[in-house]
Amino acid sequence: MDAEQMLSSLSNVTDETEFYAPMPAGYKPGKTKYVIVFGTVMSGLGKGIFSSSLAKCLQDKGLTVAPMKLEGYLNVDSGTLNPYRHGEVFVLDDGMETDMDLGTYERMLDQDLSRLHFATSGQIFTRVLDKERKGSYLGRDVQMIPHVTGEVKIKLRELAVVTDADVVFVEIGGTVGDVENAYFIEAMRELAFEEGPDSCAFVALTYIISPPMLGEQKSKAAQLGIKRLLAAGIQPHILACRGREPVSHKVREKLALYSNVRIENVFSMHDSESIYLIPDMLRGAGLDEAVIKLLKIEDRIHPESETAARQAWNDFVQRIRSAKREIRIGIMGKYTSVRDSYASIIHALEHAGTNQGCHVQIEWVDTTDVTDETAGQVLAHVDGIIVPGGFGIRGTEGKIACIKHARENGLPYLGLCYGFQMAVIEFARNVCGLEDANSTELDQDTPHAVIDILPEQKQIEGLGGNMRLGGRDMLIKPNTQAWRLFNGAPEIRMRFRHRYEVDPKYIERLEAGGMVFSGKAPDYPIMQILELPVEVHPYFIGTQAHPELQSRPLRPQPLFMGLVRAALDYSDRRQERTARQSGTKAAKSAK
Repeated sequence: MDAEQMLSSLSNVTDETEFYAPMPAGYKPGKTKYVIVFGTVMSGLGKGIFSSSLAKCLQDKGLTVAPMKLEGYLNVDSGTLNPYRHGEVFVLDDGMETDMDLGTYERMLDQDLSRLHFATSGQIFTRVLDKERKGSYLGRDVQMIPHVTGEVKIKLRELAVVTDADVVFVEIGGTVGDVENAYFIEAMRELAFEEGPDSCAFVALTYIISPPMLGEQKSKAAQLGIKRLLAAGIQPHILACRGREPVSHKVREKLALYSNVRIENVFSMHDSESIYLIPDMLRGAGLDEAVIKLLKIEDRIHPESETAARQAWNDFVQRIRSAKREIRIGIMGKYTSVRDSYASIIHALEHAGTNQGCHVQIEWVDTTDVTDETAGQVLAHVDGIIVPGGFGIRGTEGKIACIKHARENGLPYLGLCYGFQMAVIEFARNVCGLEDANSTELDQDTPHAVIDILPEQKQIEGLGGNMRLGGRDMLIKPNTQAWRLFNGAPEIRMRFRHRYEVDPKYIERLEAGGMVFSGKAPDYPIMQILELPVEVHPYFIGTQAHPELQSRPLRPQPLFMGLVRAALDYSDRRQERTARQSGTKAAKSAK
């Protein structure tokens, strides 16, 4: 029986069979292959970085790849997760709120993903229970196996159909042994059984411990983690060994013997100075070729595609290594102790800096205690600042103080979402004379609610229900700085995650004070980009959007490019001022 016949028999739902493997319309058994990545020993090993880098290696060879992240938590999406606990919330163009690994996939693969690429236990169980209520299981008792695991498999197959993928990369969140992801692992075992030989490549990402007091690498924790994977019915085909230093041949031999994985398929995946160097590390180790051989897809490779793709990527990597200059960008926030809260901003600055031939050093500034009097001292050593997205009142007055300093002293400024709103408040107070202007999010009794929830949004019930989420079109005003940054495009698209807006009744007053709203929603009075004219300030821009979500290594986001260019100019001017002051002091000393 071939794979198609087998799957056809499994998908027949009757009370005479224990099989349950429904197929989406258009699914072609054998066409799509699967690479499934598991984590052992501990979380935080970089499964998303590893999986996306391996997917890029195959994409460069001309294959169509599609990532899928499976998360064990019961939240339906990542929108209500605390950044301290789970890093940033990454918003897809279709409005799906996901974890930060989806951002890694989008950046590495230069793809816009959708809700099809992300599933949580909350989503899976919701789908199962909805089907149960509709009687879709024909009166059978609904169980973890085969019905819940069947729902996981159909999610993967739906993604395969929609994307027409040669290879679907599946990342299982958490580590082997976690209760919440056990049924995901079981679903992957069933998937390999149903799809047949050469259909799935199982990759175990593990960790090699190097205790400083011993001075050698120890593999026991990795062995025990792999044992749990074997106990779940998964025989890994490839082991990727994470560690601070290259994993020794001796350790790799131990793991090969213990796990039944051939030594040539046990790879060292040690730390790298940049995640963008990892695809070449994987290629150099031969991991991409190992996957292609396991899946028997040699006939789908296009060498000419790989040559061009690798050249473009290598040019980018070379610019990272050859950058000579350095600038400092201050990030004003309240989650500064958890860098993952701002992962996309960090990457967007790296992309723009690399394009401009410089390294961007980030100065993290907790604005909780910053005031008008101390802002100058706090920002004395930076060449530009970003006020990022956020919620809540803590640190807002400190952010406003930093924005005021930047506006009055020509310090390059980029406001993102909340930073856009804070810039409006600062301008309303200090330029337009609207004393105590504020946002109703921060002060319900403010006399000038320049930032408020629009009336149509107030009708929507539920936390998150009145958020503007996902991609939105934006009209760009001609002959503005934003218009020039976007190369004269009359309309662009950016992603949003917010519920408060500039109140339309204050727009005329703000514009009369000199603020320019250079980006607007096409059909509503919603302001989406603000700026000060270049005659007034070299670079003062805010956007209600989250442009950092759309930055790519080879296609830096224009607003970040503008900030980095302005910061380079500011750095030059600052150095010139310092040199003049030093010269003046030297002359006075000589006298």
